[in-house]
Amino acid sequence: MEAVQKDYWYFVVLVFLSFLKVAVQQQEVVTVRLEEGMVLDCLCPWTGNLSMVSWTKVPDKHPVAVFHPEFGIAFSHHYRERVEFLRTTPLDGSISIRNVTHQDIGLYSCSVQTFPQGPWSRNIQVEDLDEPPEEDNGTETPPPEVTVADTELKIEQSHNLTIKCDHKHNGTVYQVILERMLHGNPWGIIGVCKKVEGGLVSEDYSDRGRVDCTDNLDVSLLLTDVAEEDSGFYRCTFNTDVGVQTTTVHLSVAAPGGFSLSLYMMYIYIGAGAAGLALLIAIIIVAMRHRKKNRREEYRVKLHPSQRKPNLYENSSMCPRIPKKSRQIKNCPIYANLQTARSLQTTHQHPDRRTYVL
Repeated sequence: MEAVQKDYWYFVVLVFLSFLKVAVQQQEVVTVRLEEGMVLDCLCPWTGNLSMVSWTKVPDKHPVAVFHPEFGIAFSHHYRERVEFLRTTPLDGSISIRNVTHQDIGLYSCSVQTFPQGPWSRNIQVEDLDEPPEEDNGTETPPPEVTVADTELKIEQSHNLTIKCDHKHNGTVYQVILERMLHGNPWGIIGVCKKVEGGLVSEDYSDRGRVDCTDNLDVSLLLTDVAEEDSGFYRCTFNTDVGVQTTTVHLSVAAPGGFSLSLYMMYIYIGAGAAGLALLIAIIIVAMRHRKKNRREEYRVKLHPSQRKPNLYENSSMCPRIPKKSRQIKNCPIYANLQTARSLQTTHQHPDRRTYVL
């Protein structure tokens, strides 16, 4: 009985010491100078088999780099082609960083997963020890990275959405990294798809959706019950035998039944186009009416008596008028239409006046 109790207390002490050791490791912080090719040491002090090494930048815990003995290495987009695992010993998770900037200043956390000892971690603070703070020396803050989206997606809240990254470039793909940048935060890895020894390996780190990989390494992110916090940029980086190729998608989430700004601007453009078309039609109608009116005026002018040519035979008297009081008698022939059956008769009423009857 006493032996059993001793073994029990011995086991409790071992568990307590293991938790105490991990707590001490997490509280230890090593300071490193910001410089080109700086090395962040992460050498596990005990022996065993390495399962995985992961680097994150706190307090946001954004992934920096991940090493797996079987699956290989994965880097965040911001650290790609700048971070290298040194691997001096089997349990060495140290990295070196080149092309450093002031954005690399901060607290880094290294976690080494081993078997059978378990995890070992270390915190490293990167500081600029050569220069005073930027607000004191007047140096300008480097401009933020400008992200240009290849595809724009818009959706209302509480809907489901699938974001697809199809590989449409040349070359053979052997790894795809899906990243997300929300509300101006740095890029963070949310999924990795790769082929290892002819098989497909999928890693899902997303907390707001599900990452799916196809056999040809096309990646899709299924978002259910989309919320405002899902707005941002999503990027797929294809590692191929001809280089690195990226595809970026920008997602905008609007309130249910809301009126997005882009849709509002589209309606404005449509309304302006319709108004311009109506104005053009009105101008054409007014011009046609004005032209028609001018033609009528020209026609009326042509019909006006003052504009017509004089008729020499109009209102011309065959015989001049003789005043009533005048007894002067002149020869004035009178014409009349009579029946053809009648014969021509001549009546002499006056020696100087003749009447012809037909």
